[in-house]
Amino acid sequence: MLDAVVVGAGPNGLTAAVELARRGFSVAVFEARDAIGGGARTEELTLPGFRHDPCSAAHPLGINSPAFRALPLDRYGLEWLHAELPMAHPFPDGTAAILSRSVGETAASLGPRDAGTYRRLVEPFLHHWDTLARDFMSLPLTALPRDPVTLARFGLVGLPPSTWLTRRFRDEPAKTLFAGLVAHVMAPLTGFATGAIGLVFALAAHARGWPVARGGSQSISDALAAYLKDLDGAIHTDYEVKRLDDLPPARAYVFDTSPTALARIAGFGRYYEGYRYGPGVFKVDYALDGPVPWTAEEPRKAGTVQIGASSAEIGTALREASRLGRAPDRPFLITVQPSVVDPTRAPDGKQVFWVYGHVPSGWTGDLTDTIERQLERFAPGFRDRVLARATAGPPELAARNANYVGGDIASGAVSGLQTVLRPKLSLFPYSTPHPAVYICSSATPPGPGVHGMSGHNAAKAVWRRLRQT
Repeated sequence: MLDAVVVGAGPNGLTAAVELARRGFSVAVFEARDAIGGGARTEELTLPGFRHDPCSAAHPLGINSPAFRALPLDRYGLEWLHAELPMAHPFPDGTAAILSRSVGETAASLGPRDAGTYRRLVEPFLHHWDTLARDFMSLPLTALPRDPVTLARFGLVGLPPSTWLTRRFRDEPAKTLFAGLVAHVMAPLTGFATGAIGLVFALAAHARGWPVARGGSQSISDALAAYLKDLDGAIHTDYEVKRLDDLPPARAYVFDTSPTALARIAGFGRYYEGYRYGPGVFKVDYALDGPVPWTAEEPRKAGTVQIGASSAEIGTALREASRLGRAPDRPFLITVQPSVVDPTRAPDGKQVFWVYGHVPSGWTGDLTDTIERQLERFAPGFRDRVLARATAGPPELAARNANYVGGDIASGAVSGLQTVLRPKLSLFPYSTPHPAVYICSSATPPGPGVHGMSGHNAAKAVWRRLRQT
């Protein structure tokens, strides 16, 4: 009998398996698709030689993850690559705000009236970032806070809506940059704890940047899998699990799946009925005949580029997709330019480009033209650079990754109490009605992103139980 079986070979499932295996437990992973990776994969989606990330592409939470930082993933091929700028946010007039590794450089880009405010906002937390990140990403009850005072101060600043926090800023560049940071989790700007979301992304950039993985996001999954195999763990692909009886006998079962899928497989009935999924995304991967022709200079050297003309435009786009049930005419876009720093991703002189906008859950329309019109506002002539494109709306994204219900790449709405208490209101979110069954996906704290911390935290709960039996 195995000690643990993990269902799903995404970053959280693989991290949970590694954490158990490195503590001497026998582990096997079962993945429904023919390849591992989940939200961290790399494929040729457009033309030969153009390697795209179907899901996550830039990894500010990955490089800052306490779980990943504790593992020897560099020995298994994971290399973080940093563009000159972690992120840029251009405006229609040809200027741009930036998120730099330097707090001072970032503050200066926001204008003289907001530079000091930005410094006072982030610098007190940046000095305690490693401890704060561990405390923030380890909650709830997986570890006692190492710095409860700083964590409490962070909560006082971050738990209110982000619109409360941005009132500190006087001019639009700072408000827009911060609104874009919040929008990475598709949360309305007026939502609970959205200030914390924006702060986490800013602090992550200042601490260690917003890198891409050399060769693509698949490198993260491959490094975890290689380490697991060296620990005598096993991985089985093309193995769809429809019920618990499909799995070999084990002392514990850990699911890197949506709560919906877990309830169906484990026979939990309506246990997760109250769990809410958020809006979907429409994603386009481009093969380009050269770099994106940004009007502003700063985006040309940034790994990630946020697209939204103002904080009001971003707020409207989020509200339309999440609450009004319609696709925005001017969507907020998150774009990533891996080729700015990684020439292995495309043939010489060519580039790959990654972009998505928010749409209602399950939306079946085509946002391609709307996305490209929005890009042309900030990069005139963009369409002339396009060699090929691969599009994926909510139905296609859900078909590729069953955790993305309705195209929700966050695996659950990041709004209300569900921002911090997911998948149920419980102090033990990784446990389920079955004492031997656990959940470790992005539907559990600390939530979406390629960071492995949900898997790490769930593994703690599992190994504590295994040691008691």
